[in-house]
Amino acid sequence: MTTPLPPDGVDAIRSASRRLVRELGFMGGRFAGTDLSPSAVHALIEIEGGGLTARALAGRLRLDKSSVSRMLRKLVVSGDVAESADAGDGRIKMLALTADGRRRVAAIHAFARAQVTGALDRLPPGVAGTVLDGISLYAEALAADGGPPDAEIEIVNGYRTGLIARVTEMHALYYARASGFGRRFEAVVAGGLAGFCERLDHPRNAIWSAWRGGEMVGSIAIDGEDLGAGTAHLRWFIVDDSARGTGLGRRLLATALALADAEGFDETHLWTFDGLAAARHLYEAHGFTCVEERPGDQWGTEVLEQRFVRARLTAGPQSAASQRRT
Repeated sequence: MTTPLPPDGVDAIRSASRRLVRELGFMGGRFAGTDLSPSAVHALIEIEGGGLTARALAGRLRLDKSSVSRMLRKLVVSGDVAESADAGDGRIKMLALTADGRRRVAAIHAFARAQVTGALDRLPPGVAGTVLDGISLYAEALAADGGPPDAEIEIVNGYRTGLIARVTEMHALYYARASGFGRRFEAVVAGGLAGFCERLDHPRNAIWSAWRGGEMVGSIAIDGEDLGAGTAHLRWFIVDDSARGTGLGRRLLATALALADAEGFDETHLWTFDGLAAARHLYEAHGFTCVEERPGDQWGTEVLEQRFVRARLTAGPQSAASQRRT
């Protein structure tokens, strides 16, 4: 049941947000049990995922490049972070945690988990999921008003060099952090996507990638063959952390669904996992309904898998060919 916002609800949310910032230690003191600044703690956690440059880190943290550069210099001097030349382009410096950095991040995670667990234990039974859904949706809504404008991100159709590797990387990094998936998941994503790209000449299959400044920051695909006649499969939908909050996810989803409708698929299906509240909200806003849930451990970590289905909308004035050119 939806709870209406009371007349003073906006100010109440502002007050709760200020208290949250204070209780988490953003105003001073030992943030996350360390002597580091909040931005440095967040930087270490992001670097832990791997595959980051200083530029990408600045995008994720919403900080200017000069601030990130100064912060990284301190983390390198302290022995927490190491820089190395990228194998493909020596001008690009890749960031990684040192052994000391990994130990520090492990301590940060332990402190933060204990902090969250302690707070949840003080709540009434059965409301922890409500907290997760609420804070996830609120953070997503705040992020939607920040970040680079949509105009800076171009969505293109079809295969481009490096697409399989980059889409696989985005999935592997995100789901390792969000769901604990590892080698098995990454291998399945890479193999499935490679096989699908061999079928892109078939007219009812399509993949789109989103590009900003020469970097791929998102993808989505419609597989019109693997689920049988009349059913489209929405696959490989991912937005890089640096592009979250720009509206890119909505743009990619709308692009793919427009093609599914124009091609006359009766239904569009997708598989996801329980716990991704912001993603579920996005799917439901575009007409998807969860029709099946089942536990699964095919990725090496047990999760509650969910199947969402959306019925076809009446085709608009654009033809299928024009949708594929989006």
